[in-house]
Amino acid sequence: MKEISVTEVARKSDLREFVEFPMELYAGCPYYVPPLLSDEYDTFSRKKNPAFDVSDAKLFLARDGSKAVGRIAALVNHLRNEKYNKKNLDFAWFDCVNDARVASALFGAAEDWARTLGLTAIVGPEGFDILSTTGMLVEGFDHLATMANPYNYPYYADLVEQYGFTKEIDFVEFRLKNICTTPFPPRLASIAERAKRLGGYRVLEFRKKKEMLGRAPEVLKLVEDTYSQLYGSAPLTERQNAYYAKKFFPYLKKELVKVVVNKDDEVIGFFIAIPSVSEALQKARGRLFPFGFIHLLRATRNGNKVMDFCLGGVKEEYRGRGVDLVMAVAMHETATQLGFECAETNPELEDNMRVQSEWKYFDHVQHKRRRVYRKAIPVDRD
Repeated sequence: MKEISVTEVARKSDLREFVEFPMELYAGCPYYVPPLLSDEYDTFSRKKNPAFDVSDAKLFLARDGSKAVGRIAALVNHLRNEKYNKKNLDFAWFDCVNDARVASALFGAAEDWARTLGLTAIVGPEGFDILSTTGMLVEGFDHLATMANPYNYPYYADLVEQYGFTKEIDFVEFRLKNICTTPFPPRLASIAERAKRLGGYRVLEFRKKKEMLGRAPEVLKLVEDTYSQLYGSAPLTERQNAYYAKKFFPYLKKELVKVVVNKDDEVIGFFIAIPSVSEALQKARGRLFPFGFIHLLRATRNGNKVMDFCLGGVKEEYRGRGVDLVMAVAMHETATQLGFECAETNPELEDNMRVQSEWKYFDHVQHKRRRVYRKAIPVDRD
């Protein structure tokens, strides 16, 4: 192998190489799920992605001669650093061949930029905001990835730890099985019904997608409020909220969006799931055209046996008052009607016992773990 070179992405051809590098790296891997490449290009567009209003970023490619062998995105979310009074550089979109020299060159380039900004630590994987992917897979390498939580090879952890990273925090994921044949626990259903009656709660029934879209700004505001107390969260600007409302909500299946309002018609809880599109994205190879959109359309129709939990939360003053159970009952009823057999949960903080205690009522297994790493940045590069 020749000497590894690392250069900043500066041209369209570089960006194409950066975005599409994983397609070659994971070729033949049955667990890898490619993103929609068009979404990836939009994410890195300063004109299209309002995250750049509050963040800076540099993308780096590692090459062995003329061949790409690794990539990394170095990010600085100024609102996140301000919120936590930190001087962190975040890394994300890290992909690499199994070679410590390549990983070291990539992290070294990110650290060099961080020093020019006066930053003192590098943390990740962590994306632009609370709706981005967080964490590196460290357990569960023989399970299919989801659209929101990508796959990586087992050797990634060795590469980052050899470079000097240590564990910051872990997230765990669960698979719920036999959903449509497992009744919702009667005792919990009774508590949910009582909460609805006494609290005046109502689960919105969206007859048309337009009705769901009308509630999108309220839901996204509650997403920010709910997730603001979670690890690594950062405030979303109005432009970011509008961006995500336009990007995601039109493609949601309205039956799998559960929104709870109080007697004053204020949104106090939300639970969003989607039919799994993992296999569809594999068939599409990350591209909507010419035939990728057909695979995705088929995945959203009735008959899909797997659902992915995406987002969920309850307004702070309503927590512990049954709102989460009301949404769970509604989602279980819909999942049963549509014939879903299993579900993939969101990544949850490993010590979030409140959420994890709910899975004990169902046939479940904790099958994946994701890790966020941290490393202090030396004043001078070795």
